[in-house]
Amino acid sequence: MKSAYFLIAFALLALASSFASAYDPSPLQDFCVAINDTKNGVFVNGKFCKDPKLVVAEDFFLSGFDKPGNTSNAVGSFVTPAFVEQLLGLNTLGVSLVRIDFAPYGGLNPPHTHPRGTEVLVVQEGTLYVGFVSSNQDGNRLFTKVLNKGDIFVFPIGMIHFQLNIGKTPAVAFAALSSQNPGTITIANSVFGSNPLINPDVLTKAFMLDKNVVKYLQSRFGRKNIY
Repeated sequence: MKSAYFLIAFALLALASSFASAYDPSPLQDFCVAINDTKNGVFVNGKFCKDPKLVVAEDFFLSGFDKPGNTSNAVGSFVTPAFVEQLLGLNTLGVSLVRIDFAPYGGLNPPHTHPRGTEVLVVQEGTLYVGFVSSNQDGNRLFTKVLNKGDIFVFPIGMIHFQLNIGKTPAVAFAALSSQNPGTITIANSVFGSNPLINPDVLTKAFMLDKNVVKYLQSRFGRKNIY
């Protein structure tokens, strides 16, 4: 009987461990500053760790978030990240930050998703129309809100979401994400600009579009059309 209880307890522990590791794992030490030099490193959560005795304050510091990004591009927005690649001290801590700048009159952070992180956004300047779409199982419901300075909105992990500047002046927002490396999948770029390109027959049927329209979109987002 004791062995049966042990097996049940072991199974529950294994199940709990699998849930716990679904997102960034909790650190088992004070910090694990990432390094690119692997000579004396320990591989943890996608990065090698710096010897704790060699860690300094600069490992936890990043400047430049006061500077606006260049929004002179097709969508009129620019994202400045502070992920583990930019701030090595974030390694294993399960959190990151971005600054998003929006051009006036329609600057857009286009529909995208973060496969490994929930996003909490706060508007510093301007007025944004934001929203996310729920899963197929929830009926693809659209949740939207107009945000002004100081307003906060949450985008649940994995949900397709967007932000649009509906004001006449530039807008700025900051967003915290629940992963050191949340990942970004921009929908249009991924679907119409994959490498190699998705066969137009697939997209023609999926989006119920004329094949010439699909090829045009692929020419805008992807490499030279090979079909």
